[in-house]
Amino acid sequence: MPGISTNPGTSNRPLEQRLTISLGTVLGLALAVPLLILLWQLRSLILLVMISVVLASSIAPVVDWAERYRVPRWLAVVLIYLSIIASIVGAGVLVGPTVFEQIQQLIGLVPVSIRNVYDVISAWALNLNNTRPELANELVNRVLDVQGLTSWAIRSSQQLLIRSFGVTTGILGGVFSLILALFLSGYMLADSRTLINNLVRLLPRPWDERLTAQVGPVSNRIGSYIRGRFLVSLILAIATTIGLSFLGLSDFALGLGAIAGVTNLIPFLGPILGAIPALVVAVPQGGWVFLWVLLFYVIIQNLETYILDPLLVGSSVGVHPLYQLLAVLGGTQVLGLIGALIVPPWVAGGAVLLENLYLRPKLMRERRRYLVNTTTDSSASADDAPSESIITSPY
Repeated sequence: MPGISTNPGTSNRPLEQRLTISLGTVLGLALAVPLLILLWQLRSLILLVMISVVLASSIAPVVDWAERYRVPRWLAVVLIYLSIIASIVGAGVLVGPTVFEQIQQLIGLVPVSIRNVYDVISAWALNLNNTRPELANELVNRVLDVQGLTSWAIRSSQQLLIRSFGVTTGILGGVFSLILALFLSGYMLADSRTLINNLVRLLPRPWDERLTAQVGPVSNRIGSYIRGRFLVSLILAIATTIGLSFLGLSDFALGLGAIAGVTNLIPFLGPILGAIPALVVAVPQGGWVFLWVLLFYVIIQNLETYILDPLLVGSSVGVHPLYQLLAVLGGTQVLGLIGALIVPPWVAGGAVLLENLYLRPKLMRERRRYLVNTTTDSSASADDAPSESIITSPY
């Protein structure tokens, strides 16, 4: 074809691409492998730091409030932690023995309740098939294996507990880990400005200033989430204790309320986990008690989902509920119950960084580009308008 020149010697030869790897890339890859191994070996310490950051973020507003009234920051941290420890010890002394006693009774009641469920299903199957009772009995035995179900539940619970505490107890003791997390969080609060300044000095400009500006919003997001969840759990624990006392489960109401308060710290899955022990206890009490307890927990779950969470947690999460659920499931899979508690607030804090450092600048650039294009098009139209009028004017 005219106007197009081709080289017959190279027209059918595929294009050759050369892959060049710089020395910096090779060194980076070589250093990444031992760094990942080191981080894996320090996973217990990393988890401890994550817990400490969450604790520090939840208490930071109170420390800032005390500092505004000329209270030294270290003294405010000490007083707040002493108050929290005193409150926990006081609550443990007042209701702790009763709660532990009722929980022990609940554990002993589980096999009896499972046997009652099995007997009810067996009787229903036998009445359904009076002509072949042996077939119905065999069907029930195959579908509902009490021993297998019990062993599966015990084995799954053990695995979950091992995964929950194995990360911290592998190197540190459980109680010592809690004390160390409180100590680290207190140190973070008392000398937070120095710690932040020393960390951001390692970053190039302007990222040091950008990340310094994001420390406050991230801390507020994490702290708001934790404070909201604790308040929701406390309200639901009290409501569960009172409600079950009126439904005929007063002998276990305090223990079940404590279980509901702890499990409701976990979003989405908490109410379901807290309802299982109550339903197990309600089985020997009869069908009507079981139905009333089931209805009560349905009401409690809807109360949390549609009233308490939007009111007390609300926009502090800043993450779509689906992503929150994935964070809970992922944290549980990796770290057990500790992950279900710790990962969601970190995801909420990460959402702040994603929004402020990427989404908002991206939106601003797109708007600026749109305004520039609009202004350019308007100027071009204005410049073309007089020439067109001169050419087309009959005068």
